[in-house]
Amino acid sequence: MRANSPVVVGRDEEIGLLSSALDAARRRSGRAVFLVGEAGIGKSRLVGECAYRAYGLGMPVLRGRAGSTGLVVPFRPLVEALSSHFRAAGTPKDPELAPYHPALARLVPEWRSSASAGYTETVVELAEALLRLLSVLGRDTGCVVLLEDLHDCDTETVAVVEYVIDNLADLPVLLLGTLRPEQGTALDLVRSAEQRHTATVVELRGLDDADVRTLTGACLETPPELIPEAVQRRLAERAAGNPYLVEVLLDDLLDTGRLRRTETGWEAADQPDGTLPSRILRSWANRLDRMDEPVRDLLLTAATLGGQFSVAVLQTVTGLEDRALFTHLRSAVETGVIAPDGAAPDRYTFRHTLTAEALVSSLAPAERAALARRAAAAVEQSGEPLDEDRRQLVASLELAAGNRARAALQFAEAGRRMLASGSHGSAVVLLERSISLAADADLAAVTESLAVARAEGGDLDGALALADGLPPLPARSEAAARRGDAHIKIAWVAVMAERAEDTARQIAAARALFGPEPSPARRASLAVVDGHLSLLPGEDRREPEAAERAALEAAGTAEAEGLPVVACQAWQLLALLHRERGFDAADDCLERMLALSTEHSLSLWRVEALVRLGVNAFMRTGDAARLHSARAAAAELGSLLLAQTVDGLLAMNAVMCARWDEAEEITARSVEASARIGNHGAHRYLLLAGAAAAAHRGRRRETDRALVAFRRAGGEQSALVPLRLGFCGAIGALLEEDRAAAVEALDAALAWERDHPSYYYLSGRYGLRPLLRVLSGDAARGEYEEVAGASGAALAWNRQFLELTEAVLLGREGDPAGAARRMESFHARSETFPVARHLGLRLVADAALADGWGEPVVWLRTAEEFFHSAGVQPAAAACRAALRQAGVSVTQHRDGRDRIPPPLRTSGVTPREYEVFVLLAERPGNQQIARRLSISPRTVEKHLASLLSKTGRANRTALCEFAAECVVDLP
Repeated sequence: MRANSPVVVGRDEEIGLLSSALDAARRRSGRAVFLVGEAGIGKSRLVGECAYRAYGLGMPVLRGRAGSTGLVVPFRPLVEALSSHFRAAGTPKDPELAPYHPALARLVPEWRSSASAGYTETVVELAEALLRLLSVLGRDTGCVVLLEDLHDCDTETVAVVEYVIDNLADLPVLLLGTLRPEQGTALDLVRSAEQRHTATVVELRGLDDADVRTLTGACLETPPELIPEAVQRRLAERAAGNPYLVEVLLDDLLDTGRLRRTETGWEAADQPDGTLPSRILRSWANRLDRMDEPVRDLLLTAATLGGQFSVAVLQTVTGLEDRALFTHLRSAVETGVIAPDGAAPDRYTFRHTLTAEALVSSLAPAERAALARRAAAAVEQSGEPLDEDRRQLVASLELAAGNRARAALQFAEAGRRMLASGSHGSAVVLLERSISLAADADLAAVTESLAVARAEGGDLDGALALADGLPPLPARSEAAARRGDAHIKIAWVAVMAERAEDTARQIAAARALFGPEPSPARRASLAVVDGHLSLLPGEDRREPEAAERAALEAAGTAEAEGLPVVACQAWQLLALLHRERGFDAADDCLERMLALSTEHSLSLWRVEALVRLGVNAFMRTGDAARLHSARAAAAELGSLLLAQTVDGLLAMNAVMCARWDEAEEITARSVEASARIGNHGAHRYLLLAGAAAAAHRGRRRETDRALVAFRRAGGEQSALVPLRLGFCGAIGALLEEDRAAAVEALDAALAWERDHPSYYYLSGRYGLRPLLRVLSGDAARGEYEEVAGASGAALAWNRQFLELTEAVLLGREGDPAGAARRMESFHARSETFPVARHLGLRLVADAALADGWGEPVVWLRTAEEFFHSAGVQPAAAACRAALRQAGVSVTQHRDGRDRIPPPLRTSGVTPREYEVFVLLAERPGNQQIARRLSISPRTVEKHLASLLSKTGRANRTALCEFAAECVVDLP
């Protein structure tokens, strides 16, 4: 079989453009489109697809191609295009064209006559006549002119095409042309037309790896997953996204039997050996034979260096003087074999990746190896430092020369340098390549580096498997120390992933290798990662006090030993541990971390410090300005993980401050992206922020839906459980006037925190819970003072509730003046948090009324107006009930009728009845409705009877079902 795809792959956007252009031509809105790309990139396939679609629409199709034989034939593509249509449809007989027959005779042989002999029409005349012809052909359905390989066409054709595209606007014509990106009159015309906005130019790029897989499957008429992965990967690497080359390479594999069909799919007979199809080799051999010998030698040397090469390296290898070197380079560029690399002025690139392979393959194996050996030696002995790129080049040359062991060493060193620079993915690739080439004696050391690269690149399980499979080593040796360092690095990744057991196992392995007396630097590294176990639940959890002492010692040691990364890790750990005692101490640690990271240009750690300082600032004051600065720093650094982490914090801050649109915008921006890249911590936090936003607006259904997503993301197994219970659940319950459920949620959060180390201070433990317990009489001043002395009580969110708690206690103790002062402080602190502010006023009003202090009526009116405007009906109704109980008039919100759906409103349902109706969707009992709306059960019965009558429902069950249908789309 021949490898030929029956479908066009990876060109959906281009096909969409062509379909749109066809539709425009049918509407007499002519367009010109040009496809520019290298040979084999798929231009002709797109032309064929356009022709197929045009035929399907009943449009005349005229298709011609410029010749590539070197002969100059004026108007050849135009003559071929017209002939392709007239052979089947015949020449048009429309009398409107009669005046243009003489001019068109150059293109249509049937219209030639002796009368016109001796007159040579101008290009403009011919072009205008062609326009008239196309207009007639497309009068009813539009028509399409397809001109291919315009880079090879004559100048006359270019002139006609230019005239046509400048005058297409009101004609039923689509002109589609193709050409290569080679300098010439055709490319100049296309670029000029693009600048004048008379043509659309599409530069075709290579297919990505996924599209190459799809194309391979289409060629073989097989699902891509049934084709050997090695074949897929090799095709993607060698064809560089060129569809034609994919097919040619597949043909070669099929012809040579290296790829054959089996009963279950396809089988690669052996690993593709890198040889190229003979027709490609013959083509390049012929081109080389036509070049001058110095240029040919230069290109062969350059090809040995790879598909892209540096002028400096090429000069080092060839030994050419500047003048000769650049003369030969210029000649090579003129042949179209190489081109300057626009991204780097000192580099050149071959026109296609297979070009370099083809040139090298033209050499005899011994000659190829000798050339590679000389090139490797020249690069190594040049005196220039061997950076990652040069090391990879030397490794590739050594491999081409047959020196596998030397190649392995160079790949390994390049991989380690990539790892040190943070390029984990590239490091993995290079280290795996080294392992495939390395001698047995070097395997363990390279595997250790690969395990670290996998861990730091996000594949912790793969790293652990590699580390577990390493052969044993005697303790306290140099090799043992190196491996112990690898275990520490893997342990750090494990502790950041909250995998305590894996962390402890790596720490134990490192200690066994270091022996009882590790060096101060290694002791500091061990102490830092071990100290983080005090923050994780599990059997391996460390005591915080011991961890703090060890971390402080490690910070000092690391700074003295010149280990700034370890020092930053230690100060970060100390900041977390110190937050239990107060934020001032934590901020001092973070400021030290910021100074160290800035001094040593540790960009990632600097942003980490800025983020944590921003978090502390917004937690203490409610002001997110510094957090926004940290977000900008993370974005500038390019750290998606940190940026998404900050987004979660900013979303939660927006919820606290009732900036709902901002919270929604942030979560919409980052929640899916965080899931895609596996940033699980940030993803869960963003989901919880979304749930909290719904809960703080009294939207039960939205809250429940968001919490389902939170649970699916593993939220119930994370340290966010107290936030889910307290910040989200308790607030939502209070807005529904269910204080018992709120207290239950807060008690559950406290129980969870007692069993787990937690550093989330918004769970209610330090603010809302003491307030509710004091209001219910379950707690007195002693419990309040114990909480007020904790570091979490200093946070702005918690402090506002503690101000209310103190006010209630002072009011009960007969100190109304003191209570009033606390309320003034509460008003100042809560100004940033609208929901908490009005919820607090609602909560303390009953106590103020009972104990005779403050302005409870003013507070209730204020809260009622806020909750009514926000659509939180249970809380608004409770405020109105409390006002009535206080014996004062209640404002009637007649505009509440606007929220009643028209069918119910026209049936005479009142706003109060509608409040009951909405709650029926949840099928509560009368007692629950009465409690949530602060009305008596008898009143509920009266409203239900009225609703049954007005809606025509037979019983309560039918009424509940009707309510569920009516409110399904309501917030």
